[in-house]
Amino acid sequence: MSIDRAELTGRFAALTTAHVADACLRAAVPVRCAPAGVRPVAGGRLAGRVLPARHVGSVDIFLEAIDRAAPGDVLVVDNDGRTDEACVGDLVVLEACAGGLAGLVVWGLHRDTGDIRSVGLPVFSLGATPTGPQRLDPRPAGALASARVGRWTVDHGDVALADEDGVLFVPAGRVGELFDLAESIRDTERRQADRIRAGEPLRAQVGFGAYLAGRAENPALTFREHLRAVGGAIEE
Repeated sequence: MSIDRAELTGRFAALTTAHVADACLRAAVPVRCAPAGVRPVAGGRLAGRVLPARHVGSVDIFLEAIDRAAPGDVLVVDNDGRTDEACVGDLVVLEACAGGLAGLVVWGLHRDTGDIRSVGLPVFSLGATPTGPQRLDPRPAGALASARVGRWTVDHGDVALADEDGVLFVPAGRVGELFDLAESIRDTERRQADRIRAGEPLRAQVGFGAYLAGRAENPALTFREHLRAVGGAIEE
């Protein structure tokens, strides 16, 4: 990872996943978001290296992953997005907390919601159901090497970032670069917001009237092309 754990959490504390997602677009890095249904169960934010684990019906896969973890890792549980069983409960979350993990991202369901919240460790999940797994499938090769979340495959070379908007995965080796861009985007947005509050509409800031006039002459003109031409900026 290009920055250490303290720097990762410290810098992300002043950003949002939206800022970092926009930074990915600027840097031509794929924007890998967990599906929108993955929401916070406990805690509002987390940041850490991905610790993948593919669930096959038994808790031991998580215990093995946690046994291999480094402090600050994020356990990313791949249960194939199943909605017929919970794959994580309070004991796994407690064990992750005791192991120094930064939190969990579950591509599947959890249970023991109240007890999980009492632990206080950030957990993001697709939802809850009372029943645990009633199966035991063969363990696949690479069960602790990678995990899928939605359409994305993530591994130890990735970092998980999560807040109230959801979960984003970025390459660990580019975190510093992406945070630099995200901080610039954040600062631009703040200046734009301050100017709106001071009475200067965003339309005026970006020359929106000129854009409409230009589009009337050239229907193929895009707003992004207009912004590049006038030297403006707006984070979409």
